Amino acid sequence: MPTVSMTVNGKPVTAEIAPNTLLVSFLRENLRLTGTHVGCDTSQCGACVIHIDGESAKACTVLALQANGAEITTIEGLAKGNNLHPMQKAFQENHGLQCGFCTTGMIMSAVDLVKKHGKPDDATIRKGLEGNICRCTGYQNIVKSVKAAAQEMEG
Repeated sequence: MPTVSMTVNGKPVTAEIAPNTLLVSFLRENLRLTGTHVGCDTSQCGACVIHIDGESAKACTVLALQANGAEITTIEGLAKGNNLHPMQKAFQENHGLQCGFCTTGMIMSAVDLVKKHGKPDDATIRKGLEGNICRCTGYQNIVKSVKAAAQEMEG
């Protein structure tokens, strides 16, 4: 079996894996980082979004071997100790979640969106989160959360 090495949430990891292991499976099953969700198995929902070398990506579309040598950040790696990332805090404070299943992917996508667009307007946020499906909220509080976090992240 091949060996994969990467840095996940600031910690180096190495493991022997089957060549067809998806990154989402590696994170959840090998590393027990279950904040990255498996929703649709077809790359439609965005529940599995993580950051690979600082860019958002759907972990269900990437083989773990493709991430060899990469810097991976999952939802578990956003907070600094007990201090939530501004996006996590904004989702909490602005009721940007209901059932919570899509939330981790939404937050990871939103962090990358703000990194690329600064303080995005509503249309940019909605366009940027098109690959993430929420079946509960109607998105208004998600947009509100992203805008609030963008203010905090910029300032």
